[in-house]
Amino acid sequence: MEAEKHELGKADDGEVFDPSTLDPNRCESCYGAETEDLKCCNTCDDVREAYRRRGWAFKNADTIEQCKREGFTQKMQEQKNEGCQVYGFLEVNKVAGNFHFAPGKSFQQSHVHVHDLQSFGLDNINMTHMIKHLSFGRDYPGIVNPLDGTDVTAPQASMMYQYFVKIVPTIYMKTDGEVVKTNQFSVTRHEKVANGLIGDQGLPGVFVLYELSPMMERKFPPQS
Repeated sequence: MEAEKHELGKADDGEVFDPSTLDPNRCESCYGAETEDLKCCNTCDDVREAYRRRGWAFKNADTIEQCKREGFTQKMQEQKNEGCQVYGFLEVNKVAGNFHFAPGKSFQQSHVHVHDLQSFGLDNINMTHMIKHLSFGRDYPGIVNPLDGTDVTAPQASMMYQYFVKIVPTIYMKTDGEVVKTNQFSVTRHEKVANGLIGDQGLPGVFVLYELSPMMERKFPPQS
């Protein structure tokens, strides 16, 4: 178990809570979610992790002593209007797949990928989003990435956006003889109101589902 961070917080009753005042040798309850390698849950995050490992939904933080004293519910209220920025690279196999951005911790339940949304409440989830850039492989002169600059305002709470992407492997031949192996893609968007109950089929979020074409295209610079 990682060392605890001693940060002052405000409990749900308004009092300031200092974790350093607690017995460092204590072993608090995981509320039935204990495992062989996680027998003590001394923080709210410990309890949430224990629940995640069990595949249990974290329904009511107000019934968890560790979460009450750390002001978990208040923190969630303070963060409910915040957004986030995500950027980076993913390496994926050359087979159909998907990646997604969705609120809540993920876990497996009956072999289904689900997210714990109980802490947020479906009425508070705003999936308004902007895609500044998305590509599959290196850029080349004249390439068009159709999702670049996508700006979507969710008309209501708890929306699920699905981007179905068809990827075409592409070889671009430069005038100096260099070969760029990359991909082009086309996309279709669907959206619906999600209920958050049936895994990815009803989960608020932004999903990119992609498949690769069996065909390959060669492209050359325009003739001057």
